[in-house]
Amino acid sequence: MDYSVSVVIPAHNEEKYVRRCIDSVRRSADEYGGSVEIIVVCNRCTDKTADIARANGARVIFNDDRCIAKVRNDGIFSAEKDIIVTIDCDNRMTRGTISEIVQRIKTQRYIGGGAPIRFERYSVPLFINDIMVEFGTKLTGLSCGIFWAEKASFEAIGGFADLRAMEDIETAKRLRKYGRSRGKKYGTLKNNYLINSTRKYDDLGDMLYFRLMVQNFGTIIKYILGDRHAADKLFNELFYDYNK
Repeated sequence: MDYSVSVVIPAHNEEKYVRRCIDSVRRSADEYGGSVEIIVVCNRCTDKTADIARANGARVIFNDDRCIAKVRNDGIFSAEKDIIVTIDCDNRMTRGTISEIVQRIKTQRYIGGGAPIRFERYSVPLFINDIMVEFGTKLTGLSCGIFWAEKASFEAIGGFADLRAMEDIETAKRLRKYGRSRGKKYGTLKNNYLINSTRKYDDLGDMLYFRLMVQNFGTIIKYILGDRHAADKLFNELFYDYNK
């Protein structure tokens, strides 16, 4: 069976990055050789993101939610292909990503999974960040960044978990649980990876997340304990209002 693929790209005012993300998907699609559609979900965009996406061959849909899970889900549930792949607009995928995903799905051993993450540049703080992420992945068995699964599997778990942050981890848990019920496992790509943008570090310094963890320790603990309101302002600054 030749699988078709939908790549879903959520975007909030990403006119500087949308073309390079689409270009990376195109290169990966060419390497695969099968049917691939690209869906850019424009979330509250006031710039030229939609125009640039269309000019580069993407299908554009619009979303006004302030919740990344809902933005991704709009793309997932409007997708027309067999396999869903998600990638954030400021990031890129490596050339063999789609081919490796399809090969894993074809084995019928994987319900879906994620991909390793590599920064587009490195410094000591970013290297330490990398080590922490890799440790967390090995500890939990859950990799994120690029998500991939058959559309039917995403539909079965209700799409991405409806959370404003840490939705990726919760979604990975749900996908893994669903896979176990079907005798399949949650996987991580071996030969390809997510090229992670460093733009926030470029703007705010490479110690950004270490600094935020110290400054917002109480807020983070409250969020972990279930008080999501305490973290709303922080999430808005970091994610939902970052590109005004």
